[in-house]
Amino acid sequence: MTARIEIIRGDITQQNVDAIVNAANTSLMGGSGVDGAIHRAGGPAILEECRAIVARQGKCPAGEAVITTGGLLPARFVIHTVGPVWNGGKKKEAMVLSNCYRNSLQLAATHAVNSIAFPNISTGVYRFPKPEAADIALTTVKEVLTQLESMERLLFVCFDEDNYNLYSSRLNS
Repeated sequence: MTARIEIIRGDITQQNVDAIVNAANTSLMGGSGVDGAIHRAGGPAILEECRAIVARQGKCPAGEAVITTGGLLPARFVIHTVGPVWNGGKKKEAMVLSNCYRNSLQLAATHAVNSIAFPNISTGVYRFPKPEAADIALTTVKEVLTQLESMERLLFVCFDEDNYNLYSSRLNS
């Protein structure tokens, strides 16, 4: 069975899923945008686990993913992935963004996650063009989901109307 993919407008911190994905920075210490919102809503337990990860392995490279508790969030887990900063497409940004989705889903599978919510990774302060980011996200998750039997539900939680419209039109085409 392939997971049901849904596109919604809303706040990722409010989603009732097993795991939410955080568009983190390499330090894992919280930041602006979705990263800051997740850290604020989830409470200090998330930051404590992020500090332990950094102490153990160092910073999280772009395209990679790590997992922590969900803290005070409805989700049991937060999967932190570091998206690429857009540099005109000359620094393998598309491949790195694809790896964010791929590695997040593989990490979810190893933790028996059946439902997951993704933000629109790298489309905010990292300036990845939204149309290309939507194509990469949908193509990658559809490909990976064919290999993950346990995943039942995948949400893209869009904070803004542009991303909501892009993801909706591309999912349905």
